Amino acid sequence: MQLKANKNKMKIILASKSPRRKELMNMLNLEYEVIVSEADETLKEGITIEEQAKRLSYIKAKTVFEETLGDRIVIGSDTMVIKDNKIYGKPKDEEEALKILKELNGAKHQVITGLAILVEKDGKYEEYIDYDITEVYFKNMTDTEIKNWISTGKAMDKAGAYAIQGEFSVFIEKINGNYWAVVGLPIHKVYDILKIINE
Repeated sequence: MQLKANKNKMKIILASKSPRRKELMNMLNLEYEVIVSEADETLKEGITIEEQAKRLSYIKAKTVFEETLGDRIVIGSDTMVIKDNKIYGKPKDEEEALKILKELNGAKHQVITGLAILVEKDGKYEEYIDYDITEVYFKNMTDTEIKNWISTGKAMDKAGAYAIQGEFSVFIEKINGNYWAVVGLPIHKVYDILKIINE
């Protein structure tokens, strides 16, 4: 796939240190660079979960946008795991990872991935802010299966203490929504927005 943004050499920046998001960006076959955002990701009280995801994506992108110059596209994203209006972030330790996975075990939850794309082109500023929501259904896992997963160390840097890809995929019953958004970036929406930018 070839987008005009690549041909015009307009700088594209991914404001994330996530290796999953980098892998997804690579699927677009675009030249881009990574600048990790140091934004304050504290949740804001009094707004919906969807607005939280969009806000966190925006402040990640905005922080990097303000650190850079010239014609550029800055992409920020944030993924949140939700069950019964409770937000599950990255576990702080193995004990919390165990607690999270027991609460998600054998049930449906939602994964909300926010997306913010900030653009400066020919002196004009534009922003595109959206989110994607997917329902994820877990199979019933035994305590041993949960502990074995946590022992891999791969639960610790992920919202909800799991990754839909890789070894944990055997515990995913089904999803209703976009798989790539659960991985970490609604790549279908990124593509559509980049097309709009270059029309």
